[in-house]
Formats: sequence, structure tokens, C-alpha cells
Amino acid sequence: MPLPKAELHLHIEGTLEPELAFVLADRNGITLPYADTDELRTAYDFTDLQSFLNLYYGLMAVLRTEDDFADLADAYLARAAAQGVRHAEIFFDPQAHLARGVGIGTVVEGLGRALDRSEAVHGVSTQLIMCFLRDESAGSALKTLETAKPYLAPHGPIIGVGLDSAEVGHPPAKFREVYEAAAALGLRRVAHAGEEGPPAYITEALDVLGAERIDHGLRCMEDPELVARLVRDRVPLTLCPLSNVRLRAVDVLAKHPLPAMLDAGLLCTVNSDDPAYFGGYAGDTFDAVRTALGLSPERLRELARNSFVASFLEHDEERRARYIAEVEAYESGA
Repeated sequence: MPLPKAELHLHIEGTLEPELAFVLADRNGITLPYADTDELRTAYDFTDLQSFLNLYYGLMAVLRTEDDFADLADAYLARAAAQGVRHAEIFFDPQAHLARGVGIGTVVEGLGRALDRSEAVHGVSTQLIMCFLRDESAGSALKTLETAKPYLAPHGPIIGVGLDSAEVGHPPAKFREVYEAAAALGLRRVAHAGEEGPPAYITEALDVLGAERIDHGLRCMEDPELVARLVRDRVPLTLCPLSNVRLRAVDVLAKHPLPAMLDAGLLCTVNSDDPAYFGGYAGDTFDAVRTALGLSPERLRELARNSFVASFLEHDEERRARYIAEVEAYESGA
């Protein structure tokens, strides 16, 4: 039985496996520029974040209908459950779909169909977080938030907002207004920062956007004062080690700063980011860091506990306590 864990940094579009991409392309009459799944997989040799994003957005063309989004989410949840995920807070990128003429209702209704049955079918509780593309305009983000209002909690499945895509040259402060609007609507707030961007972007995400969790946050280690603040305030970091290696933010997994970050007292979690593209889902990621970094069973349990502590389950503390109890039971060998 895998170690129970929550996944807090997962882009649903990044779970599109080549096999499903071809199925959806055939369903929707789309011709992919690849002969077969093997040729498509060879395109997954990325040199940096932008080279990944080019393929990532290109493959989204196969996602057209509610059924497509439901099938995508179902496939992820089945894989996640098999690897010990008990709770998943799932990102999606509405602007990338709106730009293709796919309405936000199609996306959310499709994803929502899979999420609504997830606990019964897969044993995984879920929440949905809408991300803004930081290489799009602040005005586009505001318009997207307005468009999404019918689907926001408490009446809809979207419980929070995030910020993703190309980081360098797009500081968090660019999105101050939309994050203020999201806060006024009672939405949770997270943001990618400190992956390729500098430590100052992490500080800005906290101070300007009011981010409650930092996605990645890898480069905080370059700023001791920032590390001290993150430790003091118990700000969770949703690290994605396999992603960091595939996108060349870290040379090899054995050199990942995760152990040093834990030693510093940071509230780190380990997640799969875009698992179809980066070579592993949540359990695969735990296995990889255990092997490459020599993490002890207790360190792995610490990461699992952290994932539930960092989750947005304040509305259901009983559930959070139950999940953490599962980690403790695993610790005792039960």
C-alpha cells in the first residue's frame, strides 16, 4: 500500500498522456503532428520551461468537449489513487481553453463531473483551483475571473486562484488587482514563484498577492531572510522535483535542495506538476526522491504529513485529521 498523501501542485492539462491525446484527437477529428505515441513521447525532451509550454499548449487542441475534460480528470484520479493520493487540489488554465474557443463552462462542467464522483470511485477528495496565465495581460486575468463567477465556491467547484506559465519577466505584482478581487470573493490564493524567477518573486507573491501557498519556491534558498520568513510563517512550498530536473532548474535529482529545505524547517510538499510530461505521478515522485536523495522513511512521512497540513481543508478539519491519521498508521506499519 502506498504512503497516503495529498497532491497540491497538479495541472490537469499536464496529465494528458500520449495515448489519451490520440484517442481524443480521433474523437474530435484532429490530426496531431506526430505519427504515433512513440514519436510524441520523443518531443518530451525539454530544454527549459518555454520549450515545455510550447508542446503543452499545442496538445491542448484535443480537449474540446465536456467528455474530454471528464475523461482527462478521471484518468488522472485513477492513477493518483493507485499511487496513494487521498486528496488532490487540481489546477486548470481557463485562458488557454478560452483562446481556443472552448468556454469555461465546458471545462468546469467536464472536470466537475469527474471530481464529483472522485471520492466514490477513486477514494480521492478534490478541490479545483483556477490559474491565470502570467504571460497574458492582467486585464485578461480580470476578465477570466469575471467569466468564472458562476463556478466559484461556495456555489461552484472553484475554491481558489493561482498563477502559472512563463515566470521570467512576469512578476507577481502584475496581477495585484485580480488577486485583490479574488480575495474579496473569498477565494484561496496560491502562486507559482521562485521556479525560474528570482527569490524576490516569492516575496512579491506573499506581500502583493497575499499568496497563502507558494508553488515551487525553489529559489528561496538563495535568500536566508526569505527562508527565515517562510519558516516563521509556515508558508507551504509545493515542490515538484521531477519537473525541476526535466526543465533544467536542477541539473540532476541527486542535487535537488529538498533535504536542505527540510533541514531549514521549511514546510515542503512534493508533487508531480505535469506528470504526463515529466516522467512520474505523485507516488513515482516520492519513490524518485527517496532513491536519489536517500530520504529516510520518516522524512517521507514528514512530506506526506506536510501535504495534508498545507491543503485547503480548513472547512473539514475532521477529514484532514483522518488523512493525517492514515499517515501515522502507515508509520506504525498498520
